[in-house]
Amino acid sequence: MLPQIKIADYTYDLPDERIARFPLEQRDSAKLLTCRNGEIGETVFKNLPSLLLPQTLLVFNETKVIPARLHFRKDTGSVIELFCLEPLSPADYEQCFSATATCDWKCVAGNVKRWKNNIPLKLLFGTHTLQAELIEKYEGYVTVRFSWDGGDSFAQVLDKCGATPIPPYLKRDATENDVAQYQTVYARYRGSVAAPTAGLHFTQNVLTEIEERKIAIENVTLHVGAGTFRPVKSETIIEHVMHEEPFSITRQALQSIIAHLGHIIAVGTTSTRTLESLYFLGLQCVSGEEPKHVNQWNPYTELSTVSAEESLTALLSYMEKKNLRSLQATTQVLLAPPYKFKIVNGLITNFHQPQSTLLLLIGALIGDNWRKVYDYALCHDFRFLSYGDSSILLP
Repeated sequence: MLPQIKIADYTYDLPDERIARFPLEQRDSAKLLTCRNGEIGETVFKNLPSLLLPQTLLVFNETKVIPARLHFRKDTGSVIELFCLEPLSPADYEQCFSATATCDWKCVAGNVKRWKNNIPLKLLFGTHTLQAELIEKYEGYVTVRFSWDGGDSFAQVLDKCGATPIPPYLKRDATENDVAQYQTVYARYRGSVAAPTAGLHFTQNVLTEIEERKIAIENVTLHVGAGTFRPVKSETIIEHVMHEEPFSITRQALQSIIAHLGHIIAVGTTSTRTLESLYFLGLQCVSGEEPKHVNQWNPYTELSTVSAEESLTALLSYMEKKNLRSLQATTQVLLAPPYKFKIVNGLITNFHQPQSTLLLLIGALIGDNWRKVYDYALCHDFRFLSYGDSSILLP
């Protein structure tokens, strides 16, 4: 049964001054709200390892934010911003970032009305030039062909030309400080246009203490798209179209997840969406289908009696038969009440925008306790959104 939710039921009053405009100087000095079985308290994020049980498996998202905003100034003085969303040719992220002459991207174009006659845009970097050619316009985005001289990879070109894509609700330009701070310390694979912000609080000291306590860690990769900031504009969630994002998981990580079922804490909503999507990919394997994509309504139409262990084992068997070291897929999964989580038993996450799909995810995990959690955070001076404080939610 599809979720019959009015998005107005998942709102709260977020004063503008409670939005964290800048990160704290020390990542792990952020406040950490604790919610275990509905009991709420608080501590400091650097104390997180002491809250974790020895049998816990933490699952991180290793995606890396790219400097996705490119600003081209025309001869007339007007500026056209291209916000790189996802590669089209080559479509593989690493191949595209390794390209040394040209590549095509799906982009959002700011001030696109001034990009007339499809005249290529040019941006100088050092003694070289990056050129952007408009290939096609669609509703809400454009296809752009980038070409450049000098032999740099596209990743190097972005590093030299691009700006960090900090969230629009920060209402400021990116600074040099954002280059490092709007990135997790464990980021590895380029591709996101927004940070998996729950991971921003982790420092090497915190990770070292987690390791010393022999708490298991595994990693997945989901490249966060701009759709993560897309507001729910419809009155009911059933009318909302969820954005699609690519993710991958290694066979080793899947084996570890199976071994730790019942004790899995996701670091962030992106890791959560990846983990829960695995269950539905496993169901596809059980049915003899290729595990490639999870639709936003699968959690409500695939009412299976297959256990999490059976489903994930079927997915693992598929990978073994295909001799796959890692699996690539896409997900549109929407996690909202009354969804019952299959894989995730707890969540480390920041405080999210009112009337957002992320808040619906919190509601699905801890029920109406989400109101108690957010009321507590508002009454105890917690900082909100991407650069804000953190919480650990253990239903």
